[in-house]
Amino acid sequence: MTENSQNILVIAGEASGEAHAARVLLALREQAPSLVVAGIGGDNMRAAGVEILVDFSELAVMGLVEVLKQYGKLKAILNQMIMRLDTHRPDLLVLVDYPGFNLRLAKAAKKRGIPVLYYISPKVWAWRAGRVKTIAKVVDQMAVLFPFEVPIYEQAGVKVQCVGHPLIDAVDTDQTREQTLAHLALDPDKQVVGLFPGSRHSEVGPLLPIMLAAAERLQARDPNLQFVLPIAQGKVASLIEQVVAESGVAVTRVSVTSETNEFYNLTASCDAIVAASGTVTLEIALLNTPHFLVYRVAPMTYRIMRRLVRIPYVGLCNIVTGKNLIQERLQDAVTVEAVAAELDQLLAEPNAKVAAEKVGKQVRTALGPAGGAARTVEVIIEMLGHKP
Repeated sequence: MTENSQNILVIAGEASGEAHAARVLLALREQAPSLVVAGIGGDNMRAAGVEILVDFSELAVMGLVEVLKQYGKLKAILNQMIMRLDTHRPDLLVLVDYPGFNLRLAKAAKKRGIPVLYYISPKVWAWRAGRVKTIAKVVDQMAVLFPFEVPIYEQAGVKVQCVGHPLIDAVDTDQTREQTLAHLALDPDKQVVGLFPGSRHSEVGPLLPIMLAAAERLQARDPNLQFVLPIAQGKVASLIEQVVAESGVAVTRVSVTSETNEFYNLTASCDAIVAASGTVTLEIALLNTPHFLVYRVAPMTYRIMRRLVRIPYVGLCNIVTGKNLIQERLQDAVTVEAVAAELDQLLAEPNAKVAAEKVGKQVRTALGPAGGAARTVEVIIEMLGHKP
């Protein structure tokens, strides 16, 4: 870093936020090529030119009980980032979702007079609404994805801008179904089922064995079915390979990277998908692919969350549209029999694709206009007082 160069610290603690942050940082590099960026992230941010101080997989824990088990490690990483604020004082701290960790770091930055931009709001409209008061004390600006989030922060006196959802720009394919399946040595005349177990150990561990057992059951009834499983780079990949190796089902693993449209090509080529709840369900919907979601955490975590969550849905497609568009299988309802039955129903439904296209249209409308990454870059540059 040169003496006069500006630098920012970016913290993305889980997969979907890390991918969104990377899109913004790629666009930022075009506007401000001399800006030095470091932080917590993964391969997507690394490809965007970020110095990765800690891989986000070290923080990728879902659930209240699960976080408590990893508290020591998370606290050590937090202390490392606080020390970074002193040793490499950033001109701007950019926090991406992941509120349990990021709000603590924001508090430390506030004490040091470091400006804080929070990109992708914590789900204060779903649970822990009291976090808005904390955000008002330690965050200088919110850059939110959904229009309905703006008045929540305006009422709390927080400077806020709706920048729009980056998936509107990002989700696209560059191959036909035939081209994608030929590349994977799969038969385009046979149905393809996607198993999307998530990107965290705490998701893959409980969900993937159930998905594979359901796939084995379906494959026994119909040997022509083909199963695909996308694997992103990172530490969770080894867990996925281990679980698949222990199963009895033939499944094509597909390594997907941020530099290509492999994941979107694969997703659009599936006839049905079972997916862990998360941003991936928005991507599946935008690609008009029939799917349903599953969600399973530690029993104590689920009991606590049922008391705290104030909205009727878990899936983002249902949340952003306010409609029950996508089937949700939660906790004890995530069984081998149930997953097999849901997939079977989607595969047998002749109008499943038409219905998925209607869902995709509603989700796209709810997510708003394109250009989200560019608008976020404008906010960053304004906060830096930087002229590209």
